[in-house]
Amino acid sequence: MAKRTIKDQVLQQKFEELEHKNQESLQGGGQKRIEQQHAKGKLTARERLALLLDEGSFEELGKFVMHRSKDFGLDKEYYLGDGVVTGYGTVHGRLVYVFSQDFTVFGGSLSETHAEKIVKIMDLAMKNGAPVIGLNDSGGARIQEGVVSLGGYADIFYRNTLASGVVPQISAIMGPCAGGAVYSPAITDFIFMVENTSFMFVTGPNVVKTVTHENVTAEELGGAITHSTKSGVTHFACGNEAECIQQIKKLLSYIPQNCEDEVPRQPYTAGDESRPQLNEIIPANPNQPYDMREVINGVVDGDSFFEVHKNFAENIVVGFARLAGRSIGVVGNQPASMAGVLDIDSSVKGARFVRFCDCFNIPLLVFEDVPGFLPGTDQEWNAIITNGAKLLFAFSEATVPRVTVITRKAYGGAYDVMNSKHIGADLNYAWPTAEIAVMGAKGAAEIIFKKEISEAADPEAKLNEKVDEYTRKFANPYRAAHRGYIDEVIYPDQTREKLIKAYAMLENKVATLPRKKHGNIPL
Repeated sequence: MAKRTIKDQVLQQKFEELEHKNQESLQGGGQKRIEQQHAKGKLTARERLALLLDEGSFEELGKFVMHRSKDFGLDKEYYLGDGVVTGYGTVHGRLVYVFSQDFTVFGGSLSETHAEKIVKIMDLAMKNGAPVIGLNDSGGARIQEGVVSLGGYADIFYRNTLASGVVPQISAIMGPCAGGAVYSPAITDFIFMVENTSFMFVTGPNVVKTVTHENVTAEELGGAITHSTKSGVTHFACGNEAECIQQIKKLLSYIPQNCEDEVPRQPYTAGDESRPQLNEIIPANPNQPYDMREVINGVVDGDSFFEVHKNFAENIVVGFARLAGRSIGVVGNQPASMAGVLDIDSSVKGARFVRFCDCFNIPLLVFEDVPGFLPGTDQEWNAIITNGAKLLFAFSEATVPRVTVITRKAYGGAYDVMNSKHIGADLNYAWPTAEIAVMGAKGAAEIIFKKEISEAADPEAKLNEKVDEYTRKFANPYRAAHRGYIDEVIYPDQTREKLIKAYAMLENKVATLPRKKHGNIPL
């Protein structure tokens, strides 16, 4: 018994020594670096975790890990945790695994042991079926460790890939991310950035200037606004770190824990599901724009629409919402931007969102008003064919419940691509204003009746006559409904009620794809 007491005393003494060493490292410059973080409007690694996780739920793993390198003076500097805080906790009572890089320790640079800590929690997340959230604030690979740190990055990339589609992976960029540090977030499902303090680039402004002679600031090259509007790399650009963390928590409320989990639901009491305001949204002039967000918000539960990629490829709208308390994924063409036409960016944006929803059993709702694919040399030379096919592939491959509502135009190949009956949609509704045709009435009339129009005494009058004829015959939903391509033509105010019943009916849907290793999406 006495022997055990002595052992306990030795262990306690060792623990106190390590804690004292950690405090000394903070007092010897660490505290000053924390104050510098705050001066830049940035939180520390632990402050971020305190905001993210439920109070008292965080359990840290690897607290006493230290780096193993002794080269280039590293044998004189050791910090407990080695620049990253890792562990698990809960968000709104649901388990998550987290890592938070500490920029005050070696600039948050990734070492062999730093990487091992991250890999450990990723492995645990896959085994236990819970999301991984990475709070990234790193200067990149620790140069003093050479290839060992590069190997650490590769270990993380490999886990990101294995975890893809198994558990949700969320990356928050809280500071500079350069070189190899950007590829792990790129593989994850969603990326958050903070305006003015976070950056992502493969090569920084100095390298760009040396190689290409371009003068560009870090913010212009890889800031939150740049990546949320121009490149589409980031899904959310937030004003500050607290807002960023709140947005992460909100996102988690819409998504399941893993690929076998059920979609989250909130309590819902049925009432009058009619929405008369939807009858007034579509303009009388078919060429006049309207905001598809008004349609979405008019159909889903109040204030539940959570838009993703809001500032990128604005001609398509994607995001999460709730319908009768059930989480769903929403995709809609946006007539208020470029008439809702599909182009390269909108196709890729839509395809990635559709694939995420399919990975995690989130039903899909599509609002369609699309005049076709964007023409032009820029689109053709940059592979609109291949990129447009990504959206087609994503919808065709999805096995979750899929419902489409055609509000107005559904022209050409874009009609097929936007979750048509022909590529596996479960239910397709159309409003009376829907126009389902190969192309617009005027263009079609000019081609079909070209000879008659040119030979007419009054070509313009003849053209108008033929446009009216084509409109009556094809520019409506009834011809498609006769063939069964549209399940029902409904009034706009009925849409919410119809959709609630549709998803309840599809709740136990089972669909299997042909046996294969995986498809070859046109990348």
